[in-house]
Amino acid sequence: MKIIKLAVLVLFGLVTATTFGETAQEATIKKLIEPRLGDGASVDSVTKTPYAGLFEVRVGGDIFYTDAQAKYLFVGRVLDAKTSQDYTRARIDDINKIKFADLPFDSALKMVKGNGKRVIAVFEDPNCGYCKRFRHTLQEMDNVTVYTFMYNILAEDSAVKSKNIWCTADRAKAWDEWMLNGKAAAVAPGNCATPNDKIFELGRKLKITGTPTIFFTDGTRIPGAIDAKELEGKFASIK
Repeated sequence: MKIIKLAVLVLFGLVTATTFGETAQEATIKKLIEPRLGDGASVDSVTKTPYAGLFEVRVGGDIFYTDAQAKYLFVGRVLDAKTSQDYTRARIDDINKIKFADLPFDSALKMVKGNGKRVIAVFEDPNCGYCKRFRHTLQEMDNVTVYTFMYNILAEDSAVKSKNIWCTADRAKAWDEWMLNGKAAAVAPGNCATPNDKIFELGRKLKITGTPTIFFTDGTRIPGAIDAKELEGKFASIK
């Protein structure tokens, strides 16, 4: 199979993509393309797009494109050349949305600054350098509520550090002391129960593969550490 890798696929006069029920043609393309992806990949859906006869192929949280004969696989983004709108990014955001209110906030550390009206949830590992960078960014923010889920995926002692922090009297303060100042929490008693396993399973269910991963009240996510300007822009975009 020929694969055309595109850093950007630029088209003129695009319209917003819509999602349709699977047609016979889409089902046929799915059968053709799935074995060609290799590594036991499972195609969740194939949908015809308005983009020059391309079909969207969704595999988990990722999107590719193919032609009507499933001969070519296009890996890249579809942009509107007039407006620079990124249609692929919008679709990925949509298919990876969560129901924010369903997160188990009782298993998170909670920090409130100012009026706390702007709310985010962050999955972080105590050994994550980028998480520590993002924690410094949050120090610059005002009027935010931050729920931190300790998602231990980077090192063997991540769960130990998370347990020590969870078992302190002031968990949010202990987290900041570690992430901002490198001050470790006291060793937790052996009988102290933590939500570590629960959060690990939740992270896997939400397909979180790296830290930090930031969730917003509209259900969208941003993977990785972002700066204050980008965070303010995202808050402003949420209705």
